[in-house]
Amino acid sequence: MRIEPKRNYLRRSRIGGFSIIELLIVLFVVMVIAAIAIPNILSAVSNIRLRASAGDLAGLMQQARIMAAKNNAIYSIRYGTRNGAQIAFIDLANTGVWAPTVTVNGVVTDEPLIEFSGTTVPASGAPSGSGGQPSAYVLAGDTGSGSYDNTNILGYTGRGLPCNYDTTTTPATCNTPPANYFVYYLTDTRVGGAGWAAVVVTKGGRAKIVTWNGSTWN
Repeated sequence: MRIEPKRNYLRRSRIGGFSIIELLIVLFVVMVIAAIAIPNILSAVSNIRLRASAGDLAGLMQQARIMAAKNNAIYSIRYGTRNGAQIAFIDLANTGVWAPTVTVNGVVTDEPLIEFSGTTVPASGAPSGSGGQPSAYVLAGDTGSGSYDNTNILGYTGRGLPCNYDTTTTPATCNTPPANYFVYYLTDTRVGGAGWAAVVVTKGGRAKIVTWNGSTWN
């Protein structure tokens, strides 16, 4: 029987872990990545909310158009607050104030509304193009002299056509075709400056959503 010679093995014991310097380096890298990523994430979330509110408003406008044509009546889009939240609603009763119940053609119903999400609110008017605001949206191919904005009231006639709902007359008038197209602006508050979106309604009644990317509307 062969006897193997004994071998001496050098055994080292080491306590696993990281040094303070290694931990500080990792922490620094994480903070740098967070500083870059978090503002982008917050901006993306704000953009989603802003566009969603614009989509809801566009849907409400189309609903008003359909209801006006169906009931052969004039309805307008109005804005207000409910329980402290900003809303837009279809003014079925033509009172300018949202009503929980109204009677339309003998049927008791509520006035359809949307509630704007987060810090999104209707703008006071068209943006000025200065002071960090975008320029006003211009509809390509339109030959008119401008557009109606948040300072005007969008209405729909019994034919489902948009009009500038004029409350300075008694009773209010809603003549078609309108002189201009409509652009209703929404804005929000966020880190780095306000975001902007708009719902554009053509003279024929078609609606689309546009957003400001910092340099152009798209």
